Amino acid sequence: MIEIDLEAENKAIAHEYKELLRISYQSLTADDKKIIRKAFDVAVDAHKEQRRKSGEAYVFHPIAVAKIVASQIGLGATGIASALLHDVVEDTDITISDIEKMFNPKIAKIVEGLTKIPKVKNDQEISLQAENFRKMLLTLNDDVRVILIKLADRLHNMQTMDGMSDYKQAKIASETLYIYAPLAHRLGLYNIKTQLEDLGLKYTEPEVYADIVSKIKETKEEQDTYIKSISDILSQSMTPEGIDFIIKGRPKSIYSIRRKMKLQGVTFEEVYDKFALRIIYKSNLHDEKFLAWKIYSVVTNHYKPSPSRLRDWISSPKSTGYEALHITVMGPLGRWVEIQVRSERMDEIAEKGYAAHYKYKNNTTEENSLEIWLNQLKEALENSNNNAVDFVEDFKLNLYAKEIYIFTPKGEIKSLPKGATSLDFAFSIHSEIGVKTRGTKVNGKLVPLNHILNSGDQVEIITSQNQKPTIQWLDYVSTSRAKTKIKNVLNEDIKKIGEEGREILTRKLRHLKITLNENSINELVNYFKLKTSLDLFYRVGIGAIENQQLRDYAAQKSNTLVNFFKKTIKRTTSSSDEKNQKYNSKEQLDLLVFGVEQSKLEYNFSNCCSPIPGDLVFGFVTINEGIKVHKMDCPNAISLQSNFAYRIIQAKWIDSTQEEFNAILKITGMDVLGLTNQLTKVISNQMHVNIQSISLNSEAGIFKGQITVMVQNNVILKKLIENIKTVEGIDKVTRVYNS
Repeated sequence: MIEIDLEAENKAIAHEYKELLRISYQSLTADDKKIIRKAFDVAVDAHKEQRRKSGEAYVFHPIAVAKIVASQIGLGATGIASALLHDVVEDTDITISDIEKMFNPKIAKIVEGLTKIPKVKNDQEISLQAENFRKMLLTLNDDVRVILIKLADRLHNMQTMDGMSDYKQAKIASETLYIYAPLAHRLGLYNIKTQLEDLGLKYTEPEVYADIVSKIKETKEEQDTYIKSISDILSQSMTPEGIDFIIKGRPKSIYSIRRKMKLQGVTFEEVYDKFALRIIYKSNLHDEKFLAWKIYSVVTNHYKPSPSRLRDWISSPKSTGYEALHITVMGPLGRWVEIQVRSERMDEIAEKGYAAHYKYKNNTTEENSLEIWLNQLKEALENSNNNAVDFVEDFKLNLYAKEIYIFTPKGEIKSLPKGATSLDFAFSIHSEIGVKTRGTKVNGKLVPLNHILNSGDQVEIITSQNQKPTIQWLDYVSTSRAKTKIKNVLNEDIKKIGEEGREILTRKLRHLKITLNENSINELVNYFKLKTSLDLFYRVGIGAIENQQLRDYAAQKSNTLVNFFKKTIKRTTSSSDEKNQKYNSKEQLDLLVFGVEQSKLEYNFSNCCSPIPGDLVFGFVTINEGIKVHKMDCPNAISLQSNFAYRIIQAKWIDSTQEEFNAILKITGMDVLGLTNQLTKVISNQMHVNIQSISLNSEAGIFKGQITVMVQNNVILKKLIENIKTVEGIDKVTRVYNS
């Protein structure tokens, strides 16, 4: 048992409190310090019996969250006090009412928003995590600080979860990448977003993360020297111009390097802009833009810019409020380097987001763009009747989207996510204009409602009082705001038909000796592969579900998900190590087993990522198709782990069989005489691997090819790829998956 030095621990807690006050971004008054001290005392007392798994006193966690809130996010006394108290209602006997009496209604409301939903009815179709996401997102109607503190809470949890099991790490990291990192991005907290993404990658793809970290360390000295050479040249030119500035070199985040490797199908060495320079200059508000372009002129005097990579977010700030000039230039040794130009004010807003907006608000005549976004979001959230998973998916649509800038007929500028349509634009002006839209004109020409907009388009909306949305409109829009409003209008009609459908369904089931209740409704929703009970009643109401289909359901009523588990999952005792997914090249990894007990269950491979033996995988229990096996790095893994953690089953490859699986390889390179012959020699003769199909195309000295091979596991596949790369003329060999 670990012995705890309570005196030393109490000193450490007191030191953390002093540090919290010292690092606060806001200037704290005497009253502010009193409320923070009171919250600190309540938290210390409430958590005094609690310890984290590491043995550390639990109160260090809320203090750490409060420190992130105070320094990195920049909230004031109310936010800091709420952060200190964020777990007391969930973990102790203190109630929201107690918090309100001890402090004030505002702090009580924030703490309530930070408290998880305690329980939810036991229904396979309900995701508790999605319900908690929904609850948190809906607090935007009350106080955005709830989400800001939740981001700080998640960041500290991610920083301190080394001791958890692999399964829990993957679940929490998936939630982080799925919702928290995009939220941090959308709220302008780029520092926190980067930390969340990098830590998310560390636990979802640990081997990839470790490999990139190792390569960054290997090249750090060389990169530092390279960056310094550019900095010195720029400094020598800017100093005589009277510009007061500092230059910082910064590597790209691990997550962004990984994303580029995946998107572009390149190796670490081939990612061309792994680092960036940031020039931060002093300026009054009036001269900010002038000085930014003066610095641009100095930079481009020395280094040739890439015209397609210039980003001017000073003239048109992002909707998060982010302002900067991004220039990508050709540096020494033929390497691309990104240079970011920001004033001190712009840099502070980029680092602190929400808090810095309000610090500078009095100095700007423009309405805060973050506030505009929050107000639009509130409108979309207020009337959302979706189930929790749909709600979160819709909300996520606009979190990471790149932006385009559209002009109104009067010349006002609006930002929309890339891919938005003319109908999206109508809803962005006002929901009531959106629902009355009869037609749209882009740059003076009449276009369809689903016309995709480009930056710089000028859009005019034609409305009619008699116009109403149709179900097809949902296919015409991409923004969550437009989708939510269209669904709400459609739902008014659907609800009326649904009420009639429920009565019809009750009568029809009575004839089949089935009572319409919560269980039978859930079974029917699953049976017809619908999402909600309203979908079911609506389809009955319009006659889309026929009597024969209901009779088929009655006959198969016993074939439910519960019976699937009863018949299939047979538990056996085993002392298997939970960390079973470590790759071992000496094993024949061909037999798939599930759960800690390594049960043998029926399963199918998912088409989205096509796993083969030896891949890191997990099982996902579907409603109607049993267990589907996905790769850990499947494009859908983050969403499934985040929204449906209760349906995830650990999976592991063991033993050896001779069963073969197909894998598709994409090959590119220079067209060399006899290339096809060389490839088949390497694959068939040297590796004794069967080729199922081969297709090579050549054009102007470059060839592209696709080969489908039959392999027993990914040990053989990796060796095959390495051998193919040795063939003369081969440039790249990558494994591809069915789309």
